[in-house]
Amino acid sequence: MVAVPGGWMVPYDETIPGTDVVFRMIPVPGGTFRMGSSGDEPGRTADEGPAYEVTVEPLWIGQHEVTWREYKEYMAACNLFIAMQAAELRPVTAANQVDAVTAPSNLYDPTMTFVNGEEPELPAVTMTQFAARQYTKWLSGLTGRFYRLPAESEWEHACRAGSETPWSCGTDPQALGDHAWYADNADDTTHPVGEKQPNAFGLHDMHGNVAEWVVDELVADGYAKPAALPQPVAVADTIQWPVRLYPRVLRGGAYYDEASECRSAARRGSRDAGGTAENPDWKDVDPNFPKSPWWYTEEPALGVGMRLVRPLVPLAAADRQRWWEADVPSIKNDVASRLEEGRGAQGIVDPNLPADLVKEGLIE
Repeated sequence: MVAVPGGWMVPYDETIPGTDVVFRMIPVPGGTFRMGSSGDEPGRTADEGPAYEVTVEPLWIGQHEVTWREYKEYMAACNLFIAMQAAELRPVTAANQVDAVTAPSNLYDPTMTFVNGEEPELPAVTMTQFAARQYTKWLSGLTGRFYRLPAESEWEHACRAGSETPWSCGTDPQALGDHAWYADNADDTTHPVGEKQPNAFGLHDMHGNVAEWVVDELVADGYAKPAALPQPVAVADTIQWPVRLYPRVLRGGAYYDEASECRSAARRGSRDAGGTAENPDWKDVDPNFPKSPWWYTEEPALGVGMRLVRPLVPLAAADRQRWWEADVPSIKNDVASRLEEGRGAQGIVDPNLPADLVKEGLIE
């Protein structure tokens, strides 16, 4: 339990409405921590500094990454939304477009996404940041609770769990094997969530297994502005809201990463267009045009996943869209084009949707 003004935050199990799929959310206490790494931390990169103080408000965060058991329910929404359109159930109109959820297109080659398996307890992978955002919108609509991706500073606060060392488990990379799946022990594949020891907040797989989306853009000097403000700063002053297609920030490192790349302060950027020999376009072999706004195809993305956050104090409804929606014209245009072609679908989602689907005979 976590003490908050007026009561306590406790862990809870959320059942995705209309399914028997359950996931656990863990309370994380608010507090002030030092974000980034010191200049002498082994493995440090320049974009991890200058370090600065951040005050994080209490929140709940997923006990582990979103799994295929959970994410496949969202994937199934594509065909459900298409069936809803045919049945003229909850039509998407100009008046309610802002509330519509976009479901990802069906996989054109599932073997690429499921290279490391699709067992229910494996972390879901290869979704773009846009798809991850829409997953949180879909889940929020069904449950009536505000879910979203973490801000980068919230993620690091949750990962550190009060520690100031390179990893939440200390300074010795040899100890990381008890807490993370990474290059030294993962056998080049993802593993079922929750098998390694949790950090002090009770969170599994914050290091390794799959790197996790946060909402921020990766900006080389992104820490300079909050570091120059009066300390400590609020989370809102740390967020680098994306203004470019890439790179977006991933945290925690993946099963193919070295220990230094799984540190609490370590950062990675996505690669959504162009590409280089060292860092190819993560959609390079996608044969569609425009390329999918929901899925990656290249090997690095086999270690890209997500984790949910629910703030203690939710935002007003009008302010939630920024956390959920496409944020640059290229994503918006690609989504619109794919929807026009019938690849992907939109629907209106709220807690009554499962009952409406049963009534229409679209699900049992």
